Amino acid sequence: MDQKSSRPESVSHANAGTSQFRDPKAHSVSDSITRGKDAIEGAATDAVKSADSDLQAIRDDLNSLKDTLSRFMSQASDEALKSARQLTSNVAGQVSDVASDLANRGSQLASSAGDQAKTFANELEGMARRNPLGALAGAVAIGVLIGVMGRRS
Repeated sequence: MDQKSSRPESVSHANAGTSQFRDPKAHSVSDSITRGKDAIEGAATDAVKSADSDLQAIRDDLNSLKDTLSRFMSQASDEALKSARQLTSNVAGQVSDVASDLANRGSQLASSAGDQAKTFANELEGMARRNPLGALAGAVAIGVLIGVMGRRS
């Protein structure tokens, strides 16, 4: 009995090993795993392609942003340069106007001082003609005064 009972077990074990490969359930699980694996590979490939296209879009956007910033900076520097030139021109114009005004005033002052000197010289000449001894005494007094001042310094 022992032998009979051991044989069917060994037969059942032998049949059990071969029945797994022949079992349609085992075959469908293997197919399901293969299909799942293929689906995961496909999804991963799609994800990589999508990530590559997204990465390329980001690169393109960054390059576009870089170009936009470069143009903006160029325009801003051009505007700043224009403003600086205009400001410099305005300041130079104002300085020129002030300098011209000062030159005109200086010229008028010099002209006025020249006119006053001529008038004073004419007055002195007129006094000297009317009173020659007084003019001579005044000239001597002025000469002595200048001499005394010259010695002290």
